[in-house]
Amino acid sequence: MEKNRILKISIMRYNPEIPTIRPSMKEYTVEEKHGVSLYALLKYIKENIDPSLRFDAVCKTAVCGSCAMMINGKPGLACKTKTCDLSVKTELHPLPYFKLIGDLSVDTGTWFRGMYERTESWIHSSESEQNDVRFSNAMMKEVYELDRCIECGCCAAVCSTAVMDDNFLTAAGLLRAARFMIDPRDKRTDLQWYDVVGTENGMFGCSSYLACNDFCPKEIPLQKTLSMLRRKMISTGMFGREGK
Repeated sequence: MEKNRILKISIMRYNPEIPTIRPSMKEYTVEEKHGVSLYALLKYIKENIDPSLRFDAVCKTAVCGSCAMMINGKPGLACKTKTCDLSVKTELHPLPYFKLIGDLSVDTGTWFRGMYERTESWIHSSESEQNDVRFSNAMMKEVYELDRCIECGCCAAVCSTAVMDDNFLTAAGLLRAARFMIDPRDKRTDLQWYDVVGTENGMFGCSSYLACNDFCPKEIPLQKTLSMLRRKMISTGMFGREGK
C-alpha cells in the first residue's frame, strides 16, 4: 500500500502591526491525507501546529472567495485546490494588490466596496420602471453569467495594470459595470457609462494580457466581456451615441 506523501508547506509570515519583524517564510511539514484541499491542510496546521497562522476562509465551497492566495506564484482558492495536485514542496503568499492584514490574510472587502461605489453598482431606474421589465431566458442567463463573481480578487492579483495604477478598476470592476450595462432595468446610457469605464482607469487602461481570464476560479468569460466593453466604449467615444 502506497504511503501518504510528506508535504513541506512554506508560508509567508508577516504581521504589519509589528513592522520591526520583517516578512519571512516558515516551513511546515505535514502528512498528506487522501483527497484533502489546501484549505483543510491550512486548518490542520492552525489547529495542531501553529495557532498564530492567519488566513481567511468562510464557505469552503468556492463561493465566498475569501481563501484566495498565491499558490506557487499563481492565484487560486485554497478550498478548490487539492493537495494531490501540488508538488511535495509548496509556497504560499498573500494576494498582492490588496492591503495585507497578516500572513495569508488580505482585506479585499474595503477595495470591493469602493469599487462598487465607483461603478454605482445598483439598478438606476424607478421601482415602477423595474417592474415593467420582463427578462427573457437568454437575457437572464447573460446577466447571471456576469453576476457569478465571488470577489476573490484573483483577477486583480495578476493584473499588470493594477500593479502600476491603484485607481484601475481591474477586471472585477469592469465586469461589475458590464453586469449592470446589459441589465435592461438599468436606464444609464452608454454616454453615462463612458464617464465610468471609458477612461484610462477603466477599459482603456486594460493591457489585454488577459491573465484575469486565465486565473478566474469561476471561469467567468472575462475575455468576451472586456471585448464587448472595449467595442462599446470605442463606439461611444468616437460617435457620442449608443455604442453598437
